[in-house]
Amino acid sequence: MGEPQSNCPLKLYSYWRSSCSCRVRIALNLKGLDYEYIPINVVKGEQFSPEFRKLNPIGYVPALVDGDVVISDSFAILLYLDEKYPQRPLLPTDIRKKAINYQAANIVSSSIQPLQNMTILKYIEEKVSPDEKLPWVQCHIGKGFESLEKLLQDYAGRYATGDDVFLADLFLAPQIFTAKGFNVDMNQFPLLSRLDEAYSQLPAFHDAMPEKQPDAPSSSTS
Repeated sequence: MGEPQSNCPLKLYSYWRSSCSCRVRIALNLKGLDYEYIPINVVKGEQFSPEFRKLNPIGYVPALVDGDVVISDSFAILLYLDEKYPQRPLLPTDIRKKAINYQAANIVSSSIQPLQNMTILKYIEEKVSPDEKLPWVQCHIGKGFESLEKLLQDYAGRYATGDDVFLADLFLAPQIFTAKGFNVDMNQFPLLSRLDEAYSQLPAFHDAMPEKQPDAPSSSTS
């Protein structure tokens, strides 16, 4: 799944290490949707090319093309996919659990991921100090993870909000992967660590991880 196919209506513009792209890859896998993977090398700045900026003017991955529909921003993409392709729903029917899924997803997408963005880290490295980059990331990931531990303690089952995978899990799995890459001590977060172990057993998650993507360096183990 995810290999280029000329007859696929879905095209995902993605970068292998992008946690935002990973969320969408998990959703596509869960829903059993074939898609064409189009790599955008953000290190080389391909996201700022005129061609890609036509798809997403702000110049971020991912972007999804579904026929004549173009959507950027992972949250918007996930909600679109869930409405158009309702097989394997990404949200529970219970309104309370649905709200918790939105809240957990927003903690990741608003309070953690933007603060570890490559552009932010480059700014800190250049304007503050290279030595401040890692402490900055670890501080903000830790703050977000502490909040998630408290939020989910009364809702978690095998996964974040019960025994079925939902939206919150799609945001958590890539963020935990990224946190480990920044040497965050996951022993501080037993609930998230347990969820991470559960995610590793699911093919839809495993196959969406960065090292499994076609644009990942063959030597990469991160």
